[in-house]
Amino acid sequence: MAISRRSLLTWLGSAASASLLGSAAPRAEHEAHAGMGEVCFQAPPTPYDPASGLGPAAARPLPERARCPVCGMFPARAPAWAAQLIYVDGDAYFFDSPDSLLRYLQAPARYTPGRQAGEVLAAYVRDMASGAWLAAQAAIYVQGSALLGPMRTPNLPAFADAAAARRFIAERRGEMQTWARLCPQQSGIWRPQART
Repeated sequence: MAISRRSLLTWLGSAASASLLGSAAPRAEHEAHAGMGEVCFQAPPTPYDPASGLGPAAARPLPERARCPVCGMFPARAPAWAAQLIYVDGDAYFFDSPDSLLRYLQAPARYTPGRQAGEVLAAYVRDMASGAWLAAQAAIYVQGSALLGPMRTPNLPAFADAAAARRFIAERRGEMQTWARLCPQQSGIWRPQART
């Protein structure tokens, strides 16, 4: 009986996971996702902490152990690129870059089953010039620059204003984009929050 390379690799990965973790659960989870062509990883949300002194929609500090739900990276390892999204129930997800945030918003349920874009309360990106959190809808993005993001691929550096974006473009190329142009299906879902 011939076994396809993909089936063999799936079986080997499942067997290795089960062996390393001493459980059949990773194997069952992997097999459940293998047929869908999905990566078998789910980043847990960071719940809202009322004791933090921050409002429910305010940008939050970047947790050291948070994982990007799109790629699995730790955003704290490249904080200048980080982004975050907060749902109405207070749960936050942190992303390795604005590009990952936009990918996530195209299909939230793909990366976090049960979540919908209509439940988003706020989203933030980092200003490349200052490192401050900016409301994602209010930021100016540069598309097609020579600067590579944390995954060593082209990304979307964000800026608080057009003048800073123009200075960046003069050095690194690219063109300015707005949230409404990059993510038109999400542009009216929530109001931009004040900078924090």
